[in-house]
Amino acid sequence: MALRWRISALVAAAACAVAAAVGVLVHEFSRNRELSQARESARVTLDRAAVTYTRTGEVQGSGAALDAPGLPGDLRDLVEQGHRGTEFTTGPAGPAMWAARPAGSRVLSVRVDLTTTMRDIGALDASIVVAGLITTAVVLPLGVLTAGRMSRRLRTAAGTARRIAAGDLDARIAAGPRPRDEIADISTAVDTMAGALQKRLLGEQRFTADVAHELRTPLMGLVTAAELLPEGEAAGYVRDRVRVLGTLVEELLEISRLDAGAEHADMSPCPVGPLVREVVARSGPATTVLGADETADTDGDADGDAGAATVRTDSRRLERILTNLVVNAHRHGRAPVVVTVSGDGRTVTVRDHGPGYPRTLLDDGPQRFRTGARERGTGHGLGLTIALGQAQVIGATLEFGDAHDGGALATLRLPSVPPPAGADPAGPAER
Repeated sequence: MALRWRISALVAAAACAVAAAVGVLVHEFSRNRELSQARESARVTLDRAAVTYTRTGEVQGSGAALDAPGLPGDLRDLVEQGHRGTEFTTGPAGPAMWAARPAGSRVLSVRVDLTTTMRDIGALDASIVVAGLITTAVVLPLGVLTAGRMSRRLRTAAGTARRIAAGDLDARIAAGPRPRDEIADISTAVDTMAGALQKRLLGEQRFTADVAHELRTPLMGLVTAAELLPEGEAAGYVRDRVRVLGTLVEELLEISRLDAGAEHADMSPCPVGPLVREVVARSGPATTVLGADETADTDGDADGDAGAATVRTDSRRLERILTNLVVNAHRHGRAPVVVTVSGDGRTVTVRDHGPGYPRTLLDDGPQRFRTGARERGTGHGLGLTIALGQAQVIGATLEFGDAHDGGALATLRLPSVPPPAGADPAGPAER
């Protein structure tokens, strides 16, 4: 149940409880007061009748009776024991207050009819019920209105927090200061947290970009020096390490451009099947392509027309995404690596048969400089981060999961209506 209706139900329950408590108190007070007055009146009448009976031996006109047939049994037994007393009854003759005392060997009693009094108390009870209903009808809408305002403010805060978690670090609740307002305090705390997070993330992004740019100059010198080394095993190792370092620098620069929103999609018709086969052909012989007709194509030489559909997208960025996914599957998973293209060409899956993606990646998404699991090998954690960022540039969605029978499964879904060329991407959120 939503908070709004919970608060409304609580207000209604509180109003009904207060009305019921007041009604019970008023009812009991009024009834006890009337019974007390009736008891006192019966006693006074009985004493007067007793005086008359003692003087004249008669009770006519005194309001009392001797050995009255309707006298309650308990009260009769009390009088026969030599005591006097009163008792309230609600018999067939209606509510009444009885008072009795001994009169020689007989019982002298007085009956005060309370039919009208009890009817008045019943009318008072009905009035209290009506007043309680009216009060509830007035208070409940006010409670619903107040709860609705609170619920809207909390939903606004929750929605802004979700936008921040999704990567929109410019989102703010912008709640004005309100003394002794807990919701305003929460809103201010969320805005403060978002500002601090944005500042920290921007600092990390600037640091990444600065490091990549600063490394390019000495890297060019290393490349030149490595080419001048005489041929040999040591020279080959140096050139290989320089090449790895160059790839890392280029990936850092690409991530910095994605972070800054400087990447734009160049949309054009793209045959997905041939593009997939080109990527697979460069990845090695342990990659299989499955198309819409489920005919296998190993090493990129398809017997069938796997994924022959043409979609409008940025082919260069799509190739980058697929290359990173396939390379990641080979590097961190186990063969065979299977690439499946849907019949319309808008869905491409890349699956390996290794231990699957680490739980941290499935929960939080790819993170730079973190591979997530020792059993998936070593790396910088940049490949999947770049793939996710480039997917956002072309308006696609990239999901990571594990296949039901084991292995990591990456699913790329191209949009049916791609974003216009030159549109600013949102940029990948660093999770």
